[in-house]
Amino acid sequence: MARIFGHIQAQRVGSTYVNRRALHDAGVHAPLQAGISGTGKDGADSIVVSGGYVDDEDYGDIIVYTGHGGRDADTGRQVRDQELSDPGNAGLVRSELEGLPVRVVRGRNAASPYAPASGLRYDGLFRVESHAARVGIDGFRIWQFTLVKIPDEAPTTATPPPLQGAIDMGTNAPGPASVIETVIQRIVRSSKVVQQVKAWYNHECQVCGLAIEVAGGRYSEGAHIQALGRPHRGPDIVENVLCLCPNDHVRFDSGAIYLSDDLKVIDARTGQTTGALTVNRPHRIDPQYVAHHRARWTTGTARE
Repeated sequence: MARIFGHIQAQRVGSTYVNRRALHDAGVHAPLQAGISGTGKDGADSIVVSGGYVDDEDYGDIIVYTGHGGRDADTGRQVRDQELSDPGNAGLVRSELEGLPVRVVRGRNAASPYAPASGLRYDGLFRVESHAARVGIDGFRIWQFTLVKIPDEAPTTATPPPLQGAIDMGTNAPGPASVIETVIQRIVRSSKVVQQVKAWYNHECQVCGLAIEVAGGRYSEGAHIQALGRPHRGPDIVENVLCLCPNDHVRFDSGAIYLSDDLKVIDARTGQTTGALTVNRPHRIDPQYVAHHRARWTTGTARE
């Protein structure tokens, strides 16, 4: 079954479920036990917050969610370090990098004012804002993910939480230290179209060939050639999308580089060709979008 990111048809925010089987059958959260539904390849489409990890913090519109792994099944306490390579943890990293929405389900938790009194409740879509490592209450390394409610949904309240006590991942220091390993990404517009283009290039930049390796895998950005929205009204289709590294994305969006009709990369400051755009066989780039982008930066106007 294909993984669905976003709302599930007929499952409204606030819907309740008597148990994990009912939640699974509704398509909101597939695993019957795991708290994270996802993989490093696909991303994480849903999580369940139910107080199972002692380091979880729930602020309503902001959740500090402890990743998977290292917990004793009988006591619920942390007994070993967590690994970011765990499929669920890697899935949350991928959702952060790709800007994918995560469905959040809250389960009964007497310690949380935001949890349902019984059963489980679907509380809408959140984005993964950041992740960081720290020493947990039980003395082991944990990975924590800060999730923020997507603004177009009704607020529940929020008090921004600090992430404290991170550990030095490169040493065996026994106690808490200052934060040294954390990842914070800007919100990235993502769609199936953008994901397809990135997959064609395995996240390698079409301008410079760079593939950025991060803990959750490779990272790249989808750049729309003719910008979306007004006044440009570019379409969200593969013919209008490039796979770029962050540097070249910024350069392209700001007009520091543009493309010729034969897809050469032009330095706007010098007017000189710096190379040819890499184009893989399945990817057809529509010249009208290239011309529109170039016109923005070479004439100051673009055709409507």
